[in-house]
Amino acid sequence: MDVVELAVPGAWSFTPKQWPDPRGVFLEWFKGPVLEEALGHPFGLKQANHSVSSRGTLRGVHFADVPPGQAKYVYCSKGAILDVVVDVRVGSPTFGVVDAVQLDEVDRRALYLSEGLGHAFLALTDDANVTYLCSEPYAPGREHGVHPLDAALDLRALPGWPAGLEPLLSDKDAAAPSLAEAQASGLLPSYEECTAFYASLRA
Repeated sequence: MDVVELAVPGAWSFTPKQWPDPRGVFLEWFKGPVLEEALGHPFGLKQANHSVSSRGTLRGVHFADVPPGQAKYVYCSKGAILDVVVDVRVGSPTFGVVDAVQLDEVDRRALYLSEGLGHAFLALTDDANVTYLCSEPYAPGREHGVHPLDAALDLRALPGWPAGLEPLLSDKDAAAPSLAEAQASGLLPSYEECTAFYASLRA
């Protein structure tokens, strides 16, 4: 696997080797030892989610309280998405930094984001199938969001974002606060809490 850390520390892309033959293709899209070497600690799988989205669907930006947060390993098995990571950890040297990777059925790469990071994705095709491996189960009381079209994030300026595409948001995501509003209300995780939690996982 080719492993690359993104511009947001705590997020990596994993591009697998593929073995095509006349029957089709085989690949290993998740390898625990490779992920754990990048993280420096084990990944505890607690829940697996799957979504199917029409082109233009924009899900996120979502994050969870830390501890324990919710780390995610995201894979697009059909179609294509622009997978987005946002550093929402208050006090982080890269607070507010956004990075994105296209996940699709061509390169078949995956993206991992650590606890405390914000996650969103834009479906670039109809019938985009996305699977998420999660370190913790969904817990509504500690799940939060930032508006994905907040001008401070400027997701539309990301490489790979289609020009002229009007995103489709859920009512919940459309009502989410801006990054500044979420920070002012105390919703965002702190960098100190997150780094302490990462250290506890490595211990």
